[in-house]
Amino acid sequence: MFFNFKKKSRWVDDITIPLQLGLTMAGCIIFCFFIGRFLDKWLGTKGIFLTIFIILGIIGGGNTVYRQILEITNQKKNNKDNETDNGAG
Repeated sequence: MFFNFKKKSRWVDDITIPLQLGLTMAGCIIFCFFIGRFLDKWLGTKGIFLTIFIILGIIGGGNTVYRQILEITNQKKNNKDNETDNGAG
């Protein structure tokens, strides 16, 4: 009847990772898009700041996603190491 998150926690954890990474990347690009659009309107230019800030958003989002992936993989590695250490003692 109701979704049991305790039984399906592994599935939920696995689906949240790509959602988090995708939303982080999209958020960075959208944020930079609006900054570039605002600067173009304010300064009267035709798309130069929009282009620059979209590129910066892609680079910044990629960097943030890369750091998040490293953090997630290090946490999983540390968890596996702790499990093997606890099982041996």
